[in-house]
Amino acid sequence: MTLFWALMVVALILLIPLLAIVIDSQIGQALARRIARESPPGELEARVDALQGEMEYLTQSVEGLREETVFIRALVEGKERPREALPPGGEPASHDSGD
Repeated sequence: MTLFWALMVVALILLIPLLAIVIDSQIGQALARRIARESPPGELEARVDALQGEMEYLTQSVEGLREETVFIRALVEGKERPREALPPGGEPASHDSGD
């Protein structure tokens, strides 16, 4: 049990300078500024509006891609259908025009 407490004391002794270095670094200072900063009024609404605009754009883009996919699939499936054979003799089939 004394080994456990000795390790805890050593860990705390090592963590204190490490924490001081991190807090004094640029990352620590930036984190402190971010925590202390209050967002100006209206900033949240502006960000929400921007996100809504992006969502509308992405929704339209996805819908356009969906339509293009349906069109391309119809083209590909149309080419895979077996075609009717030509009539014998190499002449076009005669159509009754009702003359």
